[in-house]
Amino acid sequence: MEYSRQGTVYPLSGATALLRQTLEPQAEEVKEKRPHNRPDGRKPEAARPFVITPDFTMHAEGSVLAATGNTKVICTASVEAKVPQWMRGQGRGWITAEYDMLPRATHTRRPRAAAGGQPSGRTLEIQRLIGRSLRAVADLEALGERTVWIDCDVIQADGGTRTASIAGGFVALVLALRKSAETQPFPRPPITEFLSAVSVGLTAGLALVDLDYAEDSQADVDLNVVMTESMGLVEVQGNAEGHPFSRADLDTMLSLAEGAIAGRIAGRIAIQRELLGRRPV
Repeated sequence: MEYSRQGTVYPLSGATALLRQTLEPQAEEVKEKRPHNRPDGRKPEAARPFVITPDFTMHAEGSVLAATGNTKVICTASVEAKVPQWMRGQGRGWITAEYDMLPRATHTRRPRAAAGGQPSGRTLEIQRLIGRSLRAVADLEALGERTVWIDCDVIQADGGTRTASIAGGFVALVLALRKSAETQPFPRPPITEFLSAVSVGLTAGLALVDLDYAEDSQADVDLNVVMTESMGLVEVQGNAEGHPFSRADLDTMLSLAEGAIAGRIAGRIAIQRELLGRRPV
C-alpha cells in the first residue's frame, strides 16, 4: 500500500512518518497554549517556593520575612502586658493584626494609608482575616491578659499577600510567645496547632494553586483558604469574578489548597514545622 502527496509516492511507513512530522509540531503548539502551562512553568497543583527567614528584625519579640515566589512580607509579633478595655478582668488574652503595603510594593506607587486618613476597605478586610485566623488556633485563656500585635507589611507584591501574611504571621506569633514564656511561663501551650494559608483560583475552567499577580488578575474565581495541620478549615474566602462556579470546582480548589498547606513534604505547614519543631509553643 502506498500514500501519495503532491505527486510523490511514499510507502505506508513513510506516510506515517510524514504525518507525524506534520502533526507533532502542531500538537506541541497546542500544548504550549493550554491553560495549565503557567507563566513560570509550574503545574496547576504546584505552589511557589515558600521561604521563611526568622528573626528578620531586631526589636520585635517575633519576626520573619515570609516569601512566596516574588511576594515578600515582613511579619512581626509584639507582646503587650495588657488587653483591650473591653477584655479587662476576664483573664483572657487577645491577638490582633494590622496589614499594609509599602507604596512601591506594586507595579505603580500607591499612597500610604496615613495619607488618606484611614486604611482602605481592602486593608481592613485583610487585617481582620489575619487576626481571626491566628485566634482560631490560640488558647486565649492560656495566653492570659496579654495582647499580641501581628504587623504584616508587604514590601513586594506578586499575588497571595494575605495568605503569605497569615503563614508568616503564625511563625512570628510562635516566636514571640516562646520568648515571652522564658520570663513568664504559660499554664499550658497557648497555641493549639499549626496553621497556614494559600490562594487558589480558577482560570478557563482549570484550578490553580498559589496564583501570582499575572494569574490572579485573569482568574475567573479567586479563593483564599486558611487551614490547620489537622486539615480543619478556618476560613474559605472566595468569589466568582464573572460566572458562578460549581461545587465540583470548589472541591477541586480545596483539594489543591489542602495539598499546598498540609502536604507532608512541600506543604507550608511542613516548612513551618521544619523551622519551629514539632510543637508550636
